[in-house]
Amino acid sequence: MKRNWELDELIDHFILMPDEQELIQLKRGNTKLGFAVMFKFFQYEARFPHTKGEIPKTVIEYIAKQLEMNPDIFSEYDWNGRTITYHRSEIRTYFGFREATLQDVDLMTDWLCKHVLYHSHEFNYVEDKLYQQYRELKIEPPTPDRVERLIRSATYSYEDQFFTSIYQRLSSQTCEGLDRLINHLEKVDDTSEAKEAFTFYELKSDPGRIGLETVFKELHKLQTIKDLQLPIDLFSDISPNILKKYRKRTATEDIRELRRHPPQIRYTLLSSFFWLRRTEITDGLIELLIQIIHRINVRAERKVDKELIHSLRKVNGKNNLLFQMAEQALHNPDGIIRDVLYPIVSEETLKDLVKEFKHTGPAYKQKVYTIIRSSYSSHYRRMVPRILDMLEFCSNNEAHHPVIEALELIKKYTTSNAHFFPKSQQVPLDGVIRPSWRHLVVEQDDSGEERINRINYEISTLQVLRDKLRCKEIWVPGSERYRNPDEDLPQDFELRREENYKALKKPISPDKFIANLKEEMRKALNKLDQGIPKNNKVRILTKGKGNGNGRISISPFDPVPEPVNLSRLKAEIMKRWPMTSLLDILKEADLRVNFTELFKTAASREAINTEILQKRLILCLYGLGTNAGLKRISNGEHGEKYKDLLYIRRKYIDKDNLRNAIAEIVNAILRNKMTDIWGEGTTSCASDSKKFGAWDQNLMTEWHIRYRGRGVMIYWHVAKHSTCIYSQLKSCSSSEVASMIEGVLKHCTSMEVEKNYVDSHGQSEVAFAFCHLLGFQLMPRLKAIHSQKLYRPDSGMSDAFPNLQPILTRPINWELIRQQYDQMIKYATALRLGTAETEAILKRFTRSNLKHPTYQALSELGKVIKTIFLCDYLGSEDIRREINEGLNVVENWNSANGFIFYGKGGEISTNRLEDQEIAVLSLHLLQNCLVYINTLMIESVLSEKKWLDMMTPEDLRALSPLIYSHVNPYGIFKLDMMERIPIEERQSEIENPLHF
Repeated sequence: MKRNWELDELIDHFILMPDEQELIQLKRGNTKLGFAVMFKFFQYEARFPHTKGEIPKTVIEYIAKQLEMNPDIFSEYDWNGRTITYHRSEIRTYFGFREATLQDVDLMTDWLCKHVLYHSHEFNYVEDKLYQQYRELKIEPPTPDRVERLIRSATYSYEDQFFTSIYQRLSSQTCEGLDRLINHLEKVDDTSEAKEAFTFYELKSDPGRIGLETVFKELHKLQTIKDLQLPIDLFSDISPNILKKYRKRTATEDIRELRRHPPQIRYTLLSSFFWLRRTEITDGLIELLIQIIHRINVRAERKVDKELIHSLRKVNGKNNLLFQMAEQALHNPDGIIRDVLYPIVSEETLKDLVKEFKHTGPAYKQKVYTIIRSSYSSHYRRMVPRILDMLEFCSNNEAHHPVIEALELIKKYTTSNAHFFPKSQQVPLDGVIRPSWRHLVVEQDDSGEERINRINYEISTLQVLRDKLRCKEIWVPGSERYRNPDEDLPQDFELRREENYKALKKPISPDKFIANLKEEMRKALNKLDQGIPKNNKVRILTKGKGNGNGRISISPFDPVPEPVNLSRLKAEIMKRWPMTSLLDILKEADLRVNFTELFKTAASREAINTEILQKRLILCLYGLGTNAGLKRISNGEHGEKYKDLLYIRRKYIDKDNLRNAIAEIVNAILRNKMTDIWGEGTTSCASDSKKFGAWDQNLMTEWHIRYRGRGVMIYWHVAKHSTCIYSQLKSCSSSEVASMIEGVLKHCTSMEVEKNYVDSHGQSEVAFAFCHLLGFQLMPRLKAIHSQKLYRPDSGMSDAFPNLQPILTRPINWELIRQQYDQMIKYATALRLGTAETEAILKRFTRSNLKHPTYQALSELGKVIKTIFLCDYLGSEDIRREINEGLNVVENWNSANGFIFYGKGGEISTNRLEDQEIAVLSLHLLQNCLVYINTLMIESVLSEKKWLDMMTPEDLRALSPLIYSHVNPYGIFKLDMMERIPIEERQSEIENPLHF
C-alpha cells in the first residue's frame, strides 16, 4: 500500500459506512481499532497486511478519528494471537472470500502462463495481475514468499514451453546459420569468404560514423541476418517486452555461455536477438540514408560559401542606392552613365552589387547544384542500388505513390550509363521533382526534345524521399522508428473509445470541447483587455496602421530580496559533515532507500551474495556516474577486482534497472521532504537540455550549431528543489518538444506533473495542443515575446478587445478542429499509452508535412491554447516569475553536472549507444542521491529551533539541496559498508502524518 494519502483519497477508500460501523462497534477495547484497520485494509487491497508497518499511519489516524479513539492504541493490537485469526476469518466471511488451497496454486500457474506471462515477465507487473485475479476469484492470496515462488514457478513453466515451441519452428538451415555465428568467432580463416563473414560481436555493434563505409557495413549485417531465414511469423504473437528480455540476456552473455545452453534455449535466445537486431539495423540504415542525403546538400553549400567568402563583399543599403540611381536617371534621361551615376554610386560599388547578385541568386544555386551532382555521381551513388535492393519503401497516401514509382524506376536503371531515361519510359514528375529543380531535371536533347536527366532525377527523388521519411509519409517494413504510422496508433481505439476519452478527461462531443475552449478563450482575452491599461510592466506598442501590427514589450523583473542566511547554513553543513566523500553519499543513500535491490540480473538466476552484490553495484554506479571508469575505481581501497565490477556492469546495470532506481530515490526525496522547510509538494517541473562532448563514431553524436563542437544532448526534467525525475539522451538535432512530452509521460515517479516550464525551443503550437490533450499545462519562457500574436475566438469580433487590437490576428478555424477532433484524441492516446516512441509519433507533425489535416487541426488547437497562455503570461508577473524560477532550477542542475561527471574531461568516451545512455542515467542517479542526502542534512540542521527561526521567507524560497561545497568526489576510492554518515532524523522525516 502506498505511504502518502491525500484527504480526498482517504474519504474515498477508508470512510466507515453505517453497516460497517455496526459490525465494528461489536468489538471492544484496542481490538476495535485493530479490527477496523484490518477490515478497511482488506477492503482496499483484497488481502491482509503482513506486518503492522505495512499500514500507513495516515490511514490508522483517519480510521481512529472516525471511531473517536487514540491511534496509538493500534500498537497494542495482538498480531499473532487467536483474536487476529478470528478477525481475519470474520472479515473473509463478510466479503465472501476464502483461503487459498494447493489446487489454487496449479490453477493460478496455468492462468499466469496463458494470460499474463506472454506480455511481460517483470515481477511487479505479474504480481499485480496475480493479486487482481485473486480478488476477482475472491480468494485470499497466500503469503508473499509463496506468491514469489508461484510466480517464479509459472515463469519457468512458461519459458520451458516457449523455448520448445520456438525451437520446433526453426529449420535446420536456420539453426546451422546461428551456430556458425557463435562457433567460428575465434577461428577466422584467411579465405575471402571468411574475411567477409561477420562475427557475433560485430553483429551486436552499433553503426559507425556517417559515411558510405558504414552504410555498406550495415547492409552486410542486415543481409547476414536475412540469410538466417528466420520465419516471418516466428514472434508475431509475442510481446516486445518478452523479446527485449531475451535480447538483453543474449547480449550480456559471452560466447561460451551461449554455447553451453541446451539447443531449445540457445536457438530461441539467438533468434529473439537477431529478430530485434534486424529491426535496429534497418532503423540505423534509414537514419544513415537521411543524414547522408542531408550531408550532400550541406557540404555543397558549405564549399560554395567558403569559396565565395573571400571574394564577396556585401553591399549595404541597396534599396537606398537603387532609389538614388533611379532619381538621377529620371532627372538626366539623356546623360552619360559615367557622368550621371558614378558620382552617386561608385564603379567599385556597382561591381560589388553585380558580384553579390551572382553569388546569391540563380548563379549561386547553380554552383551548389554542380557540386551536389559531382559528389553524388562520383561517390554517394554507389549506395543507392544496394539500399533499394535491401529496403522496401511504402506509403499509405496516394499523393506520395509517385515517389515510390520513382524509386522503382531508379532501381531499374541503376546499371545504365545513359544520360537520359529512354523516351518510351514513363517518368513520374509531379510529386517527385521540386519546382526549383525542374529546369535541372528536364533538359533538351540535341533535337530540342524534352528529356529527363537521370542523375539529376535521382538526386531530386532522394531529397524528396528524405523529407517524406522524416514525417513518415513514406515508411519501411521491418523498421521500428519508420514503420507504418498506422501501427503507432492504438489498434483497439474504436472499441475503447469511451475509456480513452475518459482517461484524457475530454468530452466525446467535439462541440462541447470547442464550446469550453471558446468560453475560456473569451474570458482570457477579456481579462487581459481590461487589465492591460493598468499593467505598468507590459506595453503594447504600435508600428504602422491597422490591426496586428503591434509588438509586445515586457519590463524586466524587479530584483527580489537577497537570502541572507543561506551562506551560514552551508557553512554549518560544511562544519558538521566536512569533505564528505561522494562515494559515501551514494552508499548512504542506498543504505537508506535500498535502490540496489531493484537491479535484477539479465541472467536466468542470481548466485552472488546480496551484500557483495550491493557493494559492487555501488562501486560500478559511482564509476559510471562520475565517468571515472570501472578500471580506476577497481584500484581503490575496497577489495573488489576489475573483472568482478565488469561482470556486474554487464549483467546487472541496464537502462530499465537504472530508471527503476532513479524513480525509487526520487520517491524517497518527495516522501521525506518536510513541508515546514520545503513547502507543499509540487506538481510542476522544468525541462531543458545540456550538451555533453562525446565520441563521434556513431549516429547519435552530432555537431551542435549553437554550442559548437560535436556531442550529444541530455534532456532533464527537474522538479522544484532540484529533484530530477527523468533524463534522456538525445542527438543535437532531435526535437525538444518530443523530449518534453516523453519525460512528463514516462517519469514513473509518484509525482504528478501538471505544469511544465520550458524555454522557447521546447515549445510549438503542436506542443501546446498535445499538452492540453494530455492534461498538463505547457508554460514556456518566450524569447521572441515582442512578435507574439493573439487569435480571435470567433469571426465578427473585429471591434472586440479594443486594448489588444494591435496584437490581434485572424479568428480560429473551429471547423478544422471539429473535423479532426477524434484523430487528435487518437494520437494523444497513442502518446499516453506509449504504443510507439514519442518522437516517432510527433514526426508526423512537422513543417515538412503541412498538408496533413490532423497536423493543421493540432496547429489550430495549439493557437487556441497558446492564446490563452499568453493572456495569463502577459497579465500576471507572478506567472512570468514562476516560469523563470522554474527554469533557473534546471540551470542549477546543469551546473552540478560538471562537478560530478568529472572523469575524462566530462566527455562521454564511448561510441556504443547503450553505454552512452548508461553513463547519463548513472550520472542522474548519483546526482539525485546527492540531493537526497543533502535534503536530510539540511533538515537535520533546521530541525533545531534556533536555525529554523533564523530562516527568512527569502532564505526558504532560495533554499536548494543541490549544494556540493562540503562534498569531495576525488581522491582514493574507499568504501566501507559498515561506516555511516551521521545524520540525525526527525520522525516526520520518515512519514509525515496528515493533519485534519
